[in-house]
Parts: sequence; structure tokens; C-alpha cells
Amino acid sequence: MVVRNRVRDIEKVKISEHECPTCHRNSVSRVSSGIWHCSKCDTKFAAGAYSPISKKETSEEFRAAQAAKVESEVIVNNKGE
Repeated sequence: MVVRNRVRDIEKVKISEHECPTCHRNSVSRVSSGIWHCSKCDTKFAAGAYSPISKKETSEEFRAAQAAKVESEVIVNNKGE
């Protein structure tokens, strides 16, 4: 049952619309494992196997959001003093 859920989640991410890094339109489709193609600007690029956003990019965005959150908490705490 767990395997079916994982496959379902992967298929959902793989098939969903993705933004092109060049023209920023939601027209990127998967050609093969790790190869993505934008139908609007005809750009081909390599990325993750199931998503054109790599885990590294996602983790960097997460770290930036966490740092901003911590910074805003520090500012709020300093205003109270």
C-alpha cells in the first residue's frame, strides 16, 4: 500500500504543469528521465527525474525562507524590548 501511494505522488508531480526556467510559462513536459522540454520556447534542459525543480533548489528556497522567518522573529522580539 505504501508503494502505491509513493507512485501516485510521483506520477502526480511528473504529470503536473511546470514552469519553464527560460520563458516562465507553464508549458514544460517530461521527455524522458531527467530531460524536460518547453513547448512554447522550444528549450530542452536537464533537471530532476520526476520534477524539473531539483531537490537542491528546493532546499535552498527552504533555507532562505527559514532564515527570513528567524530574522523577522528577531526584529519582532527587539521591538518588544
